[in-house]
Amino acid sequence: MKTVQDYIRTIVDFPHEGIMFRDVTTLFADPRGFRMAIDQMLHPYAGINIDKVVGLEARGFILGGAIAHQLSVGFVPIRKKGKLPGTTISQAYTLEYGEAIVELHDDAIQPGEKILVVDDLLATGGTAEAGIKLVERLGGEIVSCAFVIDLPDLGGRARLEAMGMEVQALCAFDGE
Repeated sequence: MKTVQDYIRTIVDFPHEGIMFRDVTTLFADPRGFRMAIDQMLHPYAGINIDKVVGLEARGFILGGAIAHQLSVGFVPIRKKGKLPGTTISQAYTLEYGEAIVELHDDAIQPGEKILVVDDLLATGGTAEAGIKLVERLGGEIVSCAFVIDLPDLGGRARLEAMGMEVQALCAFDGE
């Protein structure tokens, strides 16, 4: 029987030499694989009160939208700077080669709302940490952070757990 990991394609040397890119588009394109991933991502939250799902740009939108639909809750995107039309709050974070900024509408989350943060991949944890900080600045309470893939050697899980976050991932690729 296939696992979620079996649906993920690895592309060698993308976007740079030495990188093993874990491509979830093959998972998303397969109806069984996509359903399996969404069902497995939902499973830990059965019976847990969640008010909104926050998805991190861009593949977190695909997963987060499907999860929010299944939970019958709202979906909130965290986007790259300059992509949201309303009044936003911003959070800078460090990338491998520089810095980036993500934004959240300043009225997207109400104080005390229970939030599930979703993305496809957890590497260093920089994007997720920035998203968590935005949610917390608006008074949202993070219930958990859910990912399809964890790259444990890059330290993202440890980084988020050090912030007091619960972290769930469907599979891991070691040595990255």
